[in-house]
Amino acid sequence: MTTFSAEVVGAILHHMNDDHTDDSLTIVRAFVDPAASAASMTGVDAAGGTWDVEVDGTTRSATVPWLGPVVERADIRREVVHLHDAAVARLGLPAREAH
Repeated sequence: MTTFSAEVVGAILHHMNDDHTDDSLTIVRAFVDPAASAASMTGVDAAGGTWDVEVDGTTRSATVPWLGPVVERADIRREVVHLHDAAVARLGLPAREAH
C-alpha cells in the first residue's frame, strides 16, 4: 500500500479542512451517515480518506474508500473530486458548475 509523507498528508488535510469543509460534509453524508452535522478530514492513504464524523453530538472516525487507484499525491485530488461528485449524485444535490 502506498503511504504518503507526513508533510503531504498534512498539506492535504490543511487544504480540505480549511477550504473544503462543505465538500467533506457532503462526502460523509453520502457514504457514512446522512445525519452527519460536521466532518473533518483526519487522514489519507492509498485506500481512502478518513474523516471524523459528528452525528448527534458524538464523533467517530470513518474511512471512505477511493473510487479509483491512488498511487501519487495528484491521485488524491482526483479521487476526492470523484467522491464528491458521487456523493452529490447519491444525495440528489445539484451538480457544481465546472471552474
